[in-house]
Amino acid sequence: MDTRGFDSINVIPFIDIMLVMLTIVLTTATFISSGAIPIKLPQAEAPPGEAKGLVQIDIDRQGILYFENSVIDLSQLEAMLVGFDRQRPVVIRADHQVALQAFVGVMDLLRHLDFKSVSLQTEAAR
Repeated sequence: MDTRGFDSINVIPFIDIMLVMLTIVLTTATFISSGAIPIKLPQAEAPPGEAKGLVQIDIDRQGILYFENSVIDLSQLEAMLVGFDRQRPVVIRADHQVALQAFVGVMDLLRHLDFKSVSLQTEAAR
């Protein structure tokens, strides 16, 4: 029986496998960064709005605005936010059945006032 060692290794199948793996990783990373893959967000013990320096705006089902637990309208909200630091994070808590126009009005105001960090608070689906 004549046994010979390998003179060379064919690396083309290895390269094919690595390209497929790279494609899978890049596709998955794209889905995660664009939010196409549903991710369950972590839950916190502290109630919303207790973080220091956080500006919280609430919109109820009827489109009524609340700021610091007081009912206000859009012009009053603008007057109150003029003195705030634009780097301060703003969280909007809107009812899931609120009219879109009420939400868009608040977002437009925050964009007009040039706030940098605006987010929408959501809760995990059940």
